[in-house]
Amino acid sequence: MKGQKFFKDKFYIEFAITSILFLIALAMDKLMEAIIYMLYFIIFLEIVRTVVNYVREQIVIITTLVDAFIVLALRELIVNLVKINNEKTESISELFSSTLNHNLLVISGVILFLLLVRYLSIKTSYQYIIEKQKKREEKE
Repeated sequence: MKGQKFFKDKFYIEFAITSILFLIALAMDKLMEAIIYMLYFIIFLEIVRTVVNYVREQIVIITTLVDAFIVLALRELIVNLVKINNEKTESISELFSSTLNHNLLVISGVILFLLLVRYLSIKTSYQYIIEKQKKREEKE
C-alpha cells in the first residue's frame, strides 16, 4: 500500500530528481555548495511568494517571511560549520576564544528566536483563531 501511494502521489519524481542532483554533487565534490545554493533558492522562492501574495491579496503572511529567515539562518550556520572544520584547536580556551564559535552561538540563538516567532505567528494567526472557534462551536 505504501508503494502504491509512492507512485500515486508521484514521490518517485522527487526521489529521482533528488538522487540525480545528489550524485552529481558527489561526483563533482560540490555537495556543500549544492546545499548552500539550494537554500538560497528556497529563500528567494519564499520572498517572491510573499511579494506575490501581497500584490494579490494585500496581506503579508508572517510565517512565510519567518520561514525564509529561518532558512537563511540555517544556511549561515552550515557555512560557519564548514569553516570550523578547517580550524585547528589545540585547547579548550582556543575553542572559546574563536570568533567563529561566537558566530555559531549567535546564529543558534537567532534560529531559536525565529522558531519562537514562527510558533507565535501561527498561534495568533487569523486562520488559527477561526479554526479554534469553529471547533468550540462544534463541541457545544
